[in-house]
Amino acid sequence: MATMFQSWSVFLALTLLAVQLGNGEKSCVIWSSAGPVVQRGSTFTVYCTFNCRCKGSMYSDHPPKLQKHREINSTTIDLNVVNITMNRTYSCECDCHPAQDPCGLDISAGYPPDRPRNISCIYKIRKNDSGDVVCTWDKGQDTYLWNTSVLLLRAVSGNHTKLYKEYSKGPGLLSSSLTLSRSVQLISVWVQVRNPLGSVESSITNYTLSNIAMPPAPVLGQVKCSSRVCVVHVEQSVKTQHLEIQYRAEHQTWTTYADAHVQMNSSQAWPISTLEPYKLYHFRARSKFSVGLWSEWSTNISSWTEEEAPAKELDVWFAESTSDFKSMRVYWKEAGISISRGRIIEYKINVSGPNLNITTNTSADVRSYTVPVHFSGSCDVTVWARNSKGLSPPARITTRRTKVHDKLLYLSAEPPQDVQAASGNHSITISWRKPETAPLPAEYVLEWYPEGRKLDELRWVRLGKNESHAVISGIRPFECYEGAVYVLYNESSVSHTTFKGVSTLESVPEVGPLVEEEVDRNKVRITWREVPRGQRMGCITHYTIYLENGSGQPTLYSVPATERMHVINDLPPAVYSVWMSASTARGEGRAGQKVKFFIKQETQLFLLLVCIFVFLVALFLVCLCQSSAVKQRFWELFQCLMLDVVPDPANSKWARECTQEKGKMDLQLQLSNSTVTEEEEEPILVDVEELPKQDTCTPTNASSPQLPPPQTSLSPETTTLLYPVTTYIKSFSHDSDSSDHTQTSLDTNTTVDYISSHGLENTDVEDQEEEEDEFTDSHFLPTHGIFMEPLQFGGKLTLDTVKIDCSDFFQNG
Repeated sequence: MATMFQSWSVFLALTLLAVQLGNGEKSCVIWSSAGPVVQRGSTFTVYCTFNCRCKGSMYSDHPPKLQKHREINSTTIDLNVVNITMNRTYSCECDCHPAQDPCGLDISAGYPPDRPRNISCIYKIRKNDSGDVVCTWDKGQDTYLWNTSVLLLRAVSGNHTKLYKEYSKGPGLLSSSLTLSRSVQLISVWVQVRNPLGSVESSITNYTLSNIAMPPAPVLGQVKCSSRVCVVHVEQSVKTQHLEIQYRAEHQTWTTYADAHVQMNSSQAWPISTLEPYKLYHFRARSKFSVGLWSEWSTNISSWTEEEAPAKELDVWFAESTSDFKSMRVYWKEAGISISRGRIIEYKINVSGPNLNITTNTSADVRSYTVPVHFSGSCDVTVWARNSKGLSPPARITTRRTKVHDKLLYLSAEPPQDVQAASGNHSITISWRKPETAPLPAEYVLEWYPEGRKLDELRWVRLGKNESHAVISGIRPFECYEGAVYVLYNESSVSHTTFKGVSTLESVPEVGPLVEEEVDRNKVRITWREVPRGQRMGCITHYTIYLENGSGQPTLYSVPATERMHVINDLPPAVYSVWMSASTARGEGRAGQKVKFFIKQETQLFLLLVCIFVFLVALFLVCLCQSSAVKQRFWELFQCLMLDVVPDPANSKWARECTQEKGKMDLQLQLSNSTVTEEEEEPILVDVEELPKQDTCTPTNASSPQLPPPQTSLSPETTTLLYPVTTYIKSFSHDSDSSDHTQTSLDTNTTVDYISSHGLENTDVEDQEEEEDEFTDSHFLPTHGIFMEPLQFGGKLTLDTVKIDCSDFFQNG
């Protein structure tokens, strides 16, 4: 039962609260002592009275901020507002039971309206019989409040007067308009303005309506143009007496083409002359009655004039490569529209010189042409520009060159004097002086380009003959420039003076050069590349080479900026480190990467080379001695060198015994020739004859080489002696087994001169050389070693001494 009662009580309370909220009953009443609209800067009080006894609070702004209020009594509080500067919102609330809505108040702060002034009215004609009077005025200070303006107009037409009112509302309204007939002659206008803080009225302004009449703006039709004239079609809805047309090219001022006192009806064509070819022109127009105001400008309309052949020759210049003097290039500038008079479609170039005449065409985006330089002397280059209407006048340039020390130099006259360059923040000033003894020049040409990029980024400007300085703009900061001042007296008399190392802004280089070394014995050749262009930060004045050998104190070498190689001589053996840095006028930049190299002991290398040379010579001799002919000559030379130990064969025991039995002896010879087969059984018989005794070993009269005695054997029919008892034994050649020619001894007292086994067919002196050749081809010498082994003789034949004639060795040699 109790539980049911509690639930019912809660239900009744919620029901009563919902009823109260649904009624929207406020908990308080709020008001201001100055009302809801106050003047900015004023002071007033905001009051709040509650409907119940409670502790009330007052808030301001959005979101609400608690304010420090004052309690007047148990149900009323107030807040004093000082110097209000903007619109504000105030609210109050309390903890009444049951709860009620808070109350609020919006305060608008502003100013009373100022008196309107500077009233200006225009009568805009819309039709031939009526128009709108549009009046504007200066409203003065902004009131920040909602204003109500009334334009009052009193119109006089003949004897009739009528008052017109035009109401408008808004905080920023400053114009109004009324429609009037063109029969109205005079009008008087004034303006009234009011807002919650006050009301004001302007002074009266009087107008004669025809004086403020303005026709509507003309309408321009299609424009048709030739190269010099454009025809503009103008249309108007009312008749006017004056028309003004203006035109201008792109980015130029307007030029007026006026024709006064004309009766302009609905449509008329107007030719505009004195125009230039191939230009985009803009046109506009306005009109006016005989009196009154000019109309507004029409909408702009544009059109191109047609092309004409280029009016002027191109600005042509040339340059040669400063590195190889083998590349020459002609440059030309793109002409402006006033010169080209159309769109350039191509360029025509002619190069003429000794035994040379070349004509070629290039595209419109090309600005240079490389001229062949395989000829010497003068070179005439002519350049034309072509558009759809024809060619420009020819632009000619002549270069005269002579070859001196493998470089092409210009034939020159007196060059400019005292050429100086002064740098600014973003420009360079070049000044010079005319040579005192030179005639008055035709013109000067100043050229400039980034260092080392003459053919790629050449720029130039032509100057009058009385000029003595020029300012170059568009210079990139931290870039090094160079150039020259040319003086032109005529086509064949040109001279110049160069300038270098000019920069607007500079800093120290950001990196050092990359080093490459090449060691040669006790010297090193150091090469390097230029610092990248973007990291030079100005003009490089010099390079510094640092060489360190471990001592901790490097040696410095300063090298000019134009060099790319440096040789350091007489370095002692050690391990070295080398690096470089670059400098500008601002100072030395960062060092480059270190490179190590070695200088070795020179003596060790020299001994190694000597040993290799000796080894190669010995190897060559060993290989050479494997030849049989070489071994034969070597043996002969050895025998000749041993003359003091060779005995005389005439005094040997064998020679004395042989002299006792003079006559014929048959000798069986065991030939060493490889052509003799082992199947031969018959011995070879030779006839021996004795010759007169000769001197031994006479090198100056030698006729045949000395050979060692061959190994022979005696046949069974012979006596005990192996060789005949004679001092000279000469055998005849046996070409076959059937040969049996013999020769008897002529003199048994002849000294042995040589022993021959084959090849002699007669004893005539004139056949000596043929016998020597056949003897040389025989195979008496062994071929298995460099030096001869001891000879082995068969039978009982012995030689106590042997005497050898060496004269033939020198003749053969």
